[in-house]
Amino acid sequence: MTTILPVIMAGGSGSRLWPMSRTHFPKQFLSLSGDRTMLQETITRLSNIEHLPPSLICNEEHRFLVAEQLRQAEFSHSGIILEPVGRNTAPAIALAALKSRMDGNDPLLLVLAADHLIKNIEAFTRSVESAQLYAESGKLVTFGIVPTAPETGYGYIRRGDAMDENIADAFVVDSFVEKPDLTTAQEYLASQKYYWNSGMFLFKASRYLEELEKYQPEILSACKAAIEDAKEDLEFIRIDEQAFFRCPDDSIDYAVMEKTGDAVVVPMDAGWSDVGAWSSLWEVSDKDEQGNVIRGDVIADDTHNCYVAAPERLVATVGVDDLVIVDTKDALLVAHRDKVQDVKNIVNNLKQQDRPEFLNHREVYRPWGKHDHIAEGSRYHVKKVSVKPGEKTAMQVHYHRSEHWIVVSGTARIYKGNEAHIVGENESIYIPVGVKHCFENPGKIPLEVIEVRTGGYLGEDDIVRIDSTGEGY
Repeated sequence: MTTILPVIMAGGSGSRLWPMSRTHFPKQFLSLSGDRTMLQETITRLSNIEHLPPSLICNEEHRFLVAEQLRQAEFSHSGIILEPVGRNTAPAIALAALKSRMDGNDPLLLVLAADHLIKNIEAFTRSVESAQLYAESGKLVTFGIVPTAPETGYGYIRRGDAMDENIADAFVVDSFVEKPDLTTAQEYLASQKYYWNSGMFLFKASRYLEELEKYQPEILSACKAAIEDAKEDLEFIRIDEQAFFRCPDDSIDYAVMEKTGDAVVVPMDAGWSDVGAWSSLWEVSDKDEQGNVIRGDVIADDTHNCYVAAPERLVATVGVDDLVIVDTKDALLVAHRDKVQDVKNIVNNLKQQDRPEFLNHREVYRPWGKHDHIAEGSRYHVKKVSVKPGEKTAMQVHYHRSEHWIVVSGTARIYKGNEAHIVGENESIYIPVGVKHCFENPGKIPLEVIEVRTGGYLGEDDIVRIDSTGEGY
């Protein structure tokens, strides 16, 4: 039996889940339904399927988030392919397929999105097992979600004849159809011949490349050029940027699945959701006796059918129904459950105003750790900086601000000018304007530092890096 190689696509912005999901920290890296993040859950649900270490695809700016979450969960992997620019799913999958063929293999690619929620893992596993037989025979399998409602936010797949009349676990794809209006969606649901298009697939790497060459040769050509000149950088695979920029932008549905004569749909009834909005998360989450989904420190009085998330501080509700309330360190969302699709309008508004809340959380992650904004004034800025054991920031210089660092936990080795200093808990050091500096954590526990910036200009762009030993903040 051909080995399965999971291909996990970890791109996307998830703007409808703002303020939890941000451009630089989208929903696939959030813990929305348990202790693990959605990316970690995607890999965890493969535990009962025999497979190779997964291959991951993400954009450049999310690379350290992916690597860190894999490290935290102790997952092995087959490499993290970095896209210098988004070109949709058809090219992304082509990169993974070409990489597997370059390694001399022809695995079954199990294509999964990192930001989907699946509650019934056993049903998911059974559907994948059913699909293997057809994928091994050269079919391109897509998984169709058995619909539970006349959903207008998903595309649909219409099934044709059963592949095997005695089993009826897979069907010829009759057609892919766009998102319907409500009346049409109700007709689809009543007919029992339509499935939600999940965006999950199973096929041989070679078969996908054959069909891509037949229907979208420009995509295949650009991806070949991009992956042939790829360079490995630690666990990352950096493809040729210029070659990939020339690649057409197209989804796998349009590029291949709607055109091929070998498309097969395997039904999946596994409690699936793409968590496209806060209302979707409310629908699939466990609720209390009042129909509320509560996460964090919440007191709900006379409150019904609400989603309330308060990870940072106490949130209290009184006499409200059908609301979504999501509190973060720097933003609060209050929306009616029926209007949460319009959260994207808030995100667009933030972009137009060039506000940072659409890009980052107040707490920002870096390869070496993270930093959290605490307070600021016209001539000062205070942050809490955390550095992981063995990690180091970049050597840098500032020409408009000085910095005062106070170690509150752990031990720091601080490079100031041409000298190195060991600074322990309750000790501090001062970095004048124009002096090169960096700090590292030589210890075994996280290093926590309070950084106080003072000066006439405190912008993040007042930084000149001296070397590339780390990444500034």
